[in-house]
Amino acid sequence: MLNKTDIRFCLDTMAEMFPDAHCELLHDNPFELVIAVALSAQCTDALVNKVTKNLFQKYKTPEDYLDVSIEELQNDIRSIGLYRNKSKNIQKLCRMLLDDYDGVVPADRDELTKLPGVGRKTANVVVSVAYDIPAIAVDTHVERVSKRLAICRWKDSVLEVEKTLMKKVPEEEWSATHHRLIFFGRYHCKAQNPQCSQCPLLDVCREGKKRLKAKVAR
Repeated sequence: MLNKTDIRFCLDTMAEMFPDAHCELLHDNPFELVIAVALSAQCTDALVNKVTKNLFQKYKTPEDYLDVSIEELQNDIRSIGLYRNKSKNIQKLCRMLLDDYDGVVPADRDELTKLPGVGRKTANVVVSVAYDIPAIAVDTHVERVSKRLAICRWKDSVLEVEKTLMKKVPEEEWSATHHRLIFFGRYHCKAQNPQCSQCPLLDVCREGKKRLKAKVAR
């Protein structure tokens, strides 16, 4: 496991590599963000943005999503994986927002997770991005990078990864670190082809050294 100094080095290096890391899901308000993040499960941000470009012109409020049939909504998001399930969740979520929250997306993570289709990761993204509340959302990139760098253990669950990062990263850096870990994983430490040979973190990355050794041995 990395020590405090090495973790600090990793955080600072990622900040230099990706100073403008941010949420890549396009949205204009917390409601659009909730919809976009719910749509992004097992799907790329790029595809979600392609779909929400028209979606957010057609649907502006929770009422708008409830004024159409489930078939019409399904048709509008058909190119996204799990679109049938996501359509149902979106309509249920909109109904709950109107019934329980006066149509306003709550700024509390625990309240957010009560909404259909909103898990802990989605809730953390919303509180962090929409409401500027410190949070670390653990998606596949964050989990992969944290484990490869040995900030977390390979056997850690997603929740354990989140708790470990919250312990080891200063709270005021949680949100920025979440975005930087995503950018680092998405554009550099990729799942299939990590750029270990040109990685500025190679000196502290056992996984990277192991991969390069294995390449040489072939």
